[in-house]
Amino acid sequence: MTEPAAYDLLRSAVRSAVHMEMRDGYAPNDADWLAWQGGDHFDPRTRQGWRTWFELMQAAAGRGIGARRARIVSEPVTDYIKYEYDVTAAYNLASGEQVRWLPRQQTAGLLVPPSDFWVFDERVVVWNHFAGDGSKVAEEVSEDPALAKLCVSSFDAVWERGIPHRQYRPA
Repeated sequence: MTEPAAYDLLRSAVRSAVHMEMRDGYAPNDADWLAWQGGDHFDPRTRQGWRTWFELMQAAAGRGIGARRARIVSEPVTDYIKYEYDVTAAYNLASGEQVRWLPRQQTAGLLVPPSDFWVFDERVVVWNHFAGDGSKVAEEVSEDPALAKLCVSSFDAVWERGIPHRQYRPA
């Protein structure tokens, strides 16, 4: 399996990595998601499939890379968002990321791209494209500076309104 572009870009980042997530569900057939649904509320750091990203993020944080993730969510939240919320402290925050949540009903007036994205060092955008059921379809990399600037601006507007993970309570 080919590694996502975000892995290499995070390895080479020198300043920042921001990630915008806007779906209410992902990876419908993921074994860990299915286990969680079955009551296995595991520590993600114990899962082999999660370890690579966790270590990459820790290394980036150790180099001083500011990593932020913003999640726009519908409320009441879906079971998948409950799953993401459940693993965020032990995984995302523990690896050095900052995470904020923004209820969709608080996004009026914001303009966001229609697809999830990463922006590395405010210059490279990685679009993540998904099917309606949340299965990943493709990723697309762009080094268009104008597009990167728009994505960073959109992310920053969401981040400003977002609720830090430790303060957010899923409705």
